[in-house]
Amino acid sequence: MKHKTRNYPDSVHEYVRDTSLRLTPVMKKHLERNSKMPHGGGMATPPLQGQFLSFLIKSIGAKRAIEIGVFTGIGTHWIADALGPGGKVVACDVSEEFTSVGKPFWEKEGLADRIDLRLAPADKTLKELAENGETGSFDFCYIDADKGSYPKYYKLVLPLLKTGGVIAFDNMLQGGRVADPSIEDEPVATIRKLNKKLHKDKQVDVSFLPVGDGLYLARKR
Repeated sequence: MKHKTRNYPDSVHEYVRDTSLRLTPVMKKHLERNSKMPHGGGMATPPLQGQFLSFLIKSIGAKRAIEIGVFTGIGTHWIADALGPGGKVVACDVSEEFTSVGKPFWEKEGLADRIDLRLAPADKTLKELAENGETGSFDFCYIDADKGSYPKYYKLVLPLLKTGGVIAFDNMLQGGRVADPSIEDEPVATIRKLNKKLHKDKQVDVSFLPVGDGLYLARKR
């Protein structure tokens, strides 16, 4: 018998949202502002997924995090809040225009001092962290950026994590296209290759969740 995630109707997803999602007033306004971005702000972390990441961060007691891909800072908002007082997230992006949308909401939520926004290519920032002696000092990393660079980000992030640190990769199902071997275009081919690499990589424990567009978790051994 095959076990698979059920394809629930929208009414069930709405029920899950209505019986579990907790949003602060500031987060609600942040989400409303994000929805006015091009394409309805679809590049942002969905609320239920953001709450799951928050739950995960709190569960592992994370205090230092890296985020690769900020957009309007919804994911950053969730991460910074979950880290708690004294926590710090190094948020990597290249767009001042998009990241500036999130700043007023981070400030209103009292999170601005937990967010170290680095406007530079993420690989440059990750290399600088290593050069500054910060290897083995981070608890969590969330990667939701240019898919073609995911393998590079993984290689650079893993040494920065403590043993037991967790990486969460977003969009690892690519709308289900990774399961269709006839599709070889980018970024599908790159993400498919990374999924296979994570599966066999003995440096990490893994769990691949078919939530959202696929959330692949890797815990550093």
